[in-house]
Amino acid sequence: MKPVILDVDTGVDDACALLLAARHPDLDLKAVTCVGGNVGIDDVVRNTLTVLEAAGRPDVPVARGAAVPLIQPVHAARHVHGEDGLGDLDWPRSTRSPDPRHAVELLRDVLRDAAATGELVTLVPLAPMTNIALLLRTYPDAARGLREIVFMGGAAGIGNATAAAEFNIWSDPGAAAIVLAAVRELEIPTTMYGLDVFHDVVVTLDQARALSGSQSAELAGQLIIKRSERYQSDGAGIGDGGAVCAVIDPAGLTTQEYPVRVELSGEWSRGRTIVDTRPAIDVAHDPRAPAATVRVATAVDGKRYAELWLATVS
Repeated sequence: MKPVILDVDTGVDDACALLLAARHPDLDLKAVTCVGGNVGIDDVVRNTLTVLEAAGRPDVPVARGAAVPLIQPVHAARHVHGEDGLGDLDWPRSTRSPDPRHAVELLRDVLRDAAATGELVTLVPLAPMTNIALLLRTYPDAARGLREIVFMGGAAGIGNATAAAEFNIWSDPGAAAIVLAAVRELEIPTTMYGLDVFHDVVVTLDQARALSGSQSAELAGQLIIKRSERYQSDGAGIGDGGAVCAVIDPAGLTTQEYPVRVELSGEWSRGRTIVDTRPAIDVAHDPRAPAATVRVATAVDGKRYAELWLATVS
């Protein structure tokens, strides 16, 4: 089993990812940490506990983390995820309380344990990377417990929050820039699962309606149906769930190594991930600070990952 931690701002697609990570037999979900993003931090914690309850995993510790970005105000996405973040399904709520530790402390403790035992962890940030930036700058030694980071965020050439920037990076670009700098300094293998592949793992309405027989399956089906209704489509993507698929089955994802930076200033481009596709000799002579070299997802086998998700959540 591959140890993983998810860092989430649980909206609909984070819920799809949580259901997969909690149910797949090849993953050992060590913890889930929460950050404000798609909805406020209180809703994120409530939604995360609720999804894990539906998945039959009340054993997984959940910790509340940063409520706001490092610098800029919160910009929630309730127009995408509903007022409660779970598509306004009115799903029965968990009564469990979160772990008393702050998310950064929980991350620190789990990763230090992993470093001590040699059972290294894959960290999967699916949200603004405020918690991860705080972790890597406050407790850089915890990085010794990391096998890799696979984050959902950014894009090589498109945006959704703005024309230039993807929502997770745009929500806290300073944190994303800090994480990429730490990745370079601490030599953490990192994959960017961005908008270039995000929308390509689609579950049809018929497949969603067929999901039944357990709380996990029924919640998964309702999430896809609700998102299909919102966008008036015949199906919906599993979004963040694709990043978890890439951890389980990396052969379904095509990646290319590129230097990546985050734009922190431009009026129209703040939060954009600058994926540097120039020849290596040009990159090497760039007078600015070195960028982090990460594996950038360029294509995904959408059918393969959709089938993986459906088989697991059902």
